[in-house]
Amino acid sequence: MPDPLPILPESLVLPERTMFGWGKLDTLFSECARFGARGVLVYGAALARDNRAERLLAIAPADLRILPVRHSGGEPTLAQVAALLEAAKSYRACWIAGVGGGSILDLAKAAAALFNAPRSPDYYHDGAALEPPGIPFAAAPTTAGTGAEATLNAVLTNERTGAKKSLRAPGLMARVVILDPGLLSACPSAVVAASGMDAVTQAIEAFTSRQATALSDQLALQGLGLLAKNLEAVSANAASPAAADLLAGSFLTGVALSFARLGVVHGIAHPLGSLYQVPHGLVCAACLPHAVELNREALAGKYEAMSQEIGEDLLTRVRNLTTRLGIESPFAGQPVRERDVIIRETLASGSTLANPKRITRSDVEWLLDRLFARALDTGCFSGTKGA
Repeated sequence: MPDPLPILPESLVLPERTMFGWGKLDTLFSECARFGARGVLVYGAALARDNRAERLLAIAPADLRILPVRHSGGEPTLAQVAALLEAAKSYRACWIAGVGGGSILDLAKAAAALFNAPRSPDYYHDGAALEPPGIPFAAAPTTAGTGAEATLNAVLTNERTGAKKSLRAPGLMARVVILDPGLLSACPSAVVAASGMDAVTQAIEAFTSRQATALSDQLALQGLGLLAKNLEAVSANAASPAAADLLAGSFLTGVALSFARLGVVHGIAHPLGSLYQVPHGLVCAACLPHAVELNREALAGKYEAMSQEIGEDLLTRVRNLTTRLGIESPFAGQPVRERDVIIRETLASGSTLANPKRITRSDVEWLLDRLFARALDTGCFSGTKGA
């Protein structure tokens, strides 16, 4: 019999207040008003569409002063954090709110956490501890995928070195989370699919992590069920009522991973995403079937528990879901660039260290061989380890 899991982690940091329901975005600024009269709204294409940002700003309390900042797109960089910090400080902001996908939320939360830091963002990106508290951060996700609204880390890229790493500290946790399923309606089908597969990956990795607890297991398993059962419907129609369950599943998974950590998919996703300029969700979707296969023997009864939760063999569902969502591997048939760098960074990752199977260099080599094999030779999402 395996040792029983601890009930709780040594440290459990959660959002202070979470609002869930259709139309709840309208409460964002009234929630932020208790933090102070001046704030920054960071948003992207989803909120810019159909004048949503203007309508949201128009219903803000009259005594609030809000600086809107539109993110130009792409995954956040240290330079973008520094620019947002400068704008927020010049505005004398009391809080920062992010309305968008994981990139926007990570950008906003990093700026909020670093607001009072004495050194530049790259100093902390290189591993220095965040000491002074920042200013409050509020999050409203427009995708169901990253769980960034519930995590205490922000993934940032150093554009000079190409290093893609996380800032991680309790101060990065959101004070307010707004879960409004209506925000998903502006999300393109391909983004719903890729971000949803990121969430599925996070659910599986949090559930099987070496740092899992009884609490994280409950959250991750329920999150996996909600994601697997609703992702296709929302990908086909982002305004579907299923968006509420998909968003809830992403949030539960985000809470779980915030203290359970992840696994080898996220360990290898950072160097691959950085080197090949591939969106994070798409990297996870491509890696997940191979990682499930690699880890299967180490999962013991947890594999069966996940299969039971989703009503189908886990590996079969992951492969079929990826195919039905129309996700194609961005790596198939390409040469592997900087193989040793990818392997070294994967093995050093905290996510990889939490993987249920002890990952070796040969395991990473196997994953790379599968990921970069020609689709006609092996299929993007099929094959057997060692075949």
